[in-house]
Amino acid sequence: MRLAGLALAAWLAALAGLHLPASSSLLVAAIAAGLAGLGGLYLLGLLGRPLASVRPYGWTAIAILLGVVCGASVTAARVTVRDATPVRALVEARATVAADLVVRDDPRLVRTASGRPAMFLVATESTRVTGPGGRRVEARARMLVLATDPAWRYLLPGQRLTAEGRLAAPRGGDLTAAVLWSTRAPVPHGPPPGFQHAAGTLRAGLQEACEPLPDEQGGLLPGLVVGDTSRLPDAVREDFLATGMTHLMAVSGSNVAIIVGAVLLLARWGRAGPWLAAGLSVVALAGFVILVRPSPSVVRAATMGAIGLAALAVGRPRAALPALAAAVTALVLFDPELAGDVGFALSVLATGGLLLLAPRWRDALRRRRVPAGVAEALAVPAAAQLACAPVVAGISGTVSLVAVPANLLAVPAIAPATVLGVVAAALSPLWPAGAGFLAWLASWPAWWLVAVAHHGARVPAGALPWPDGVAGALLLTGLTLALLVAARRRVVRRLVAVTAVAAVLGALPVRLVASGWPPVGWVAVACAVGQGDAIVLSAGPGRAVVVDAGPEPGVVDRCLRRIGVREVPLLIVSHFHHDHVGGVAGVFRGRRVTTVLAPPWPEPEHGRDLVRVTAAAGSADVISAPAGWGYRTGGVELTVIGPPTSLRGTRSDPNNNSLVLLATVSGCGSCLPVTPRPRNSAPCSTAHRPAGSARTC
Repeated sequence: MRLAGLALAAWLAALAGLHLPASSSLLVAAIAAGLAGLGGLYLLGLLGRPLASVRPYGWTAIAILLGVVCGASVTAARVTVRDATPVRALVEARATVAADLVVRDDPRLVRTASGRPAMFLVATESTRVTGPGGRRVEARARMLVLATDPAWRYLLPGQRLTAEGRLAAPRGGDLTAAVLWSTRAPVPHGPPPGFQHAAGTLRAGLQEACEPLPDEQGGLLPGLVVGDTSRLPDAVREDFLATGMTHLMAVSGSNVAIIVGAVLLLARWGRAGPWLAAGLSVVALAGFVILVRPSPSVVRAATMGAIGLAALAVGRPRAALPALAAAVTALVLFDPELAGDVGFALSVLATGGLLLLAPRWRDALRRRRVPAGVAEALAVPAAAQLACAPVVAGISGTVSLVAVPANLLAVPAIAPATVLGVVAAALSPLWPAGAGFLAWLASWPAWWLVAVAHHGARVPAGALPWPDGVAGALLLTGLTLALLVAARRRVVRRLVAVTAVAAVLGALPVRLVASGWPPVGWVAVACAVGQGDAIVLSAGPGRAVVVDAGPEPGVVDRCLRRIGVREVPLLIVSHFHHDHVGGVAGVFRGRRVTTVLAPPWPEPEHGRDLVRVTAAAGSADVISAPAGWGYRTGGVELTVIGPPTSLRGTRSDPNNNSLVLLATVSGCGSCLPVTPRPRNSAPCSTAHRPAGSARTC
């Protein structure tokens, strides 16, 4: 526990140091060092005889203070490099520079509106920056590149290059010294390192092997194996997030455990000794880390694995908690930026839950005559989910009630999909057909994972709202700790169990039978899509006319799903700005869309092309209508009342040439989108009309 205190203190001190000036971190380190020195002298008896009651906890306090010293001082040194005066002066001047860079990670595609140039986010480290007037600054600092030229896509980690662009200030909270906006192609200086080129070839081979598979399985399998989710459909991504399974799409400790476990199993089958088995496992571990790239969770798991393999080689039993604490301490001191990484936090918390909670819960279940396999299967996902819940709640603003059963159902499919995918990647350069066959085999467990996430995301009341941000995370942490402490008493456990069962039996049927949303006899719904519009007009049971789609497919899809819309006879696009058409694919997701009514003004082109491509893929007709055009379906009557003529040269021609419609839904009339209302129209005075009541307008 002393080592655990050291790790936690170093982690928190480094996290605070990322947001503080270097001088403040050094002051904290100096104060902690002084207190640690005085405490050590006292415990050694040099400042008086220490109390017997203090001695057992005194060295733990000293370890915590030393953790603060290490974390704060190391982070201060790195922040000093980040805030070096020459680079900061160029950033504040937003200078155009030429930077000599070393790529640190694979370029990531940043989602942009259809028709706009793709943008790539590349983590690099600068070696030299040439500013205006040819002034050269030798600076070894982290730099984030935002680039639009397609040549950035094919860079590999370790590759050296020169890039030109304009500097901007970073967001803060990490070790990034500057952001470089570049619209030009990079100038490479030689090929990437050989092992990185080999890893890139294997990753590309796995993608090619998955190309013939359906989009869901073909996009998920590279994410499971190497963390590449570039082909993953948005619908699958959102289902995994809703069910607490998103950790499967980021390579983590479970993948490392599966690969090392498979190698150790083969070594045992071949009667290899401890040293040979550990050596083979280290080789496999290093190769796997290079293949999947050293993300924070992978680095944490690999460090723990290396410590465990060293213990195996020397014949000493592995102590998991000290290994975790040592891994956290070493990694945070090596790279303080990991202290603020969400993936690193989730990985450490999940592992801590498995080490501290899962064994006790498993043994408690076995004492109650639960079979060993069932007890293990229940305790492991429950412990990991409970440990990670505060961070997940702070990020997403929800607490998932289906995460534990969904992850429990997913467990049998993870190992076969991972092993088959890794073998397919390794085989792809030598035998592409064999790699394709293995990828096809791996697609079946991937299909099971997609099905679990799909059905879990549609469970009524499967996710409860929760305050997001730091306040929400701390609130759930406090409640979790209080519950864990109080649950040690039998009376409290029984009280919590009875309360939970009563809440489920009392509240869940009410949510299922009368959830309150959508209200009975609803007329119109304005979906909360953020910046943009998406309005739904009821055209009968399961049918609706949709006006605009908001900026994101997932948001409008969830809104339509919640109100039970399965068919859209008419999708209306007011104009082609991204905040009105970016989510158009979400309207088509799992629904039949018959016709798309588009505005006569064809700009912006990227929005127009997005609507046309999506409509063509969904077999929907795209039409344009003049003023006076009418439409009727179910209880919806529409009349186009504008624009009568096209306006040119205004501040925003697309906005000022938007479609304006008069809509009457179940006898209630209003203008869509929101515009000055004609005098002969009457907006509904209520959001919905209860069944059997008179129409009120």
